[in-house]
Amino acid sequence: MSDAIHLGPITVTFSVEAEDSNGTVTVSRIDVEAGAGVPVAHFHDAFEETIYGLTGTTAFTIDGERVVIGPDDTFCIKRGAVHSFVVEGDEDAAFLAIATPGIFGRAYFEDLSAALATNGGVPDPATFGAIMQRHGLTPVSG
Repeated sequence: MSDAIHLGPITVTFSVEAEDSNGTVTVSRIDVEAGAGVPVAHFHDAFEETIYGLTGTTAFTIDGERVVIGPDDTFCIKRGAVHSFVVEGDEDAAFLAIATPGIFGRAYFEDLSAALATNGGVPDPATFGAIMQRHGLTPVSG
């Protein structure tokens, strides 16, 4: 298992990286504090992202539909599906994010972490948007 990457209330820990799987998959554990999430809706065209719930309750919005992931729940976010998420309730949550093929990984989260560090821990939407696009994610406004 690799070193954790901290993004404020979100911690990302990779257990399988692209080089471990000949590029077929990346697997990361996402730990999220209660009330936090990724409010920026986005999509990716180059990989599927399968979510497997470990603890707590995470509410995803996927193409306008609410999908609740709790322990042992699984959902595949298909390429091109616009999505975001938030942890609901008072309990922190954790889930596995499995990207196939494994072209999405550690570098994205390290870039986000560096951007947070240079901006006093406050996400700058323009910087985050540029990082997302550089790593194959397309932010969607409104």
